[in-house]
Amino acid sequence: MSQATIERFYAAFAQLDGEAMQACYAANASFDDEAFSLRGREEVGGMWRMLCDVTKAKGRDVWRLEVSDITDHSAHWEAHYRFSATGRLVHNRIDAAFTFDADGLILTHRDRFDFWAWARQALGTPGLLLGWSGFLRDKVRAQAAKNLAAYRSKKG
Repeated sequence: MSQATIERFYAAFAQLDGEAMQACYAANASFDDEAFSLRGREEVGGMWRMLCDVTKAKGRDVWRLEVSDITDHSAHWEAHYRFSATGRLVHNRIDAAFTFDADGLILTHRDRFDFWAWARQALGTPGLLLGWSGFLRDKVRAQAAKNLAAYRSKKG
């Protein structure tokens, strides 16, 4: 059941369907990666809906998702997209780990990727020079949280 949930989740992501992605999470789910630390289906789903909506609006032309190595509790995925803040093209390689509740919904989701590699692509020279630093990571996290709060306040 958990592998089917992961497959459903990434199939929805490939189609940029944030609502279907949100439906894969338990009510008390958590999500963590280099940019976000979120709690609850509404907050986690809000992030995916925001990312999907931004990609549809500003980068659908280059959007591509590749998923491999799906198991009952993990997957590898690679996203090709245009980073909305800079317009720069990104190819991010991510390893995801999941736990599930008794209903087969995602309870915890942790994505891991090389932040410096991401920052070099998404931010250019500032990412190259500062992508290794906690300063830039904290700045990215703060901006991501601000963007998500603004998106959620508009969407209700």
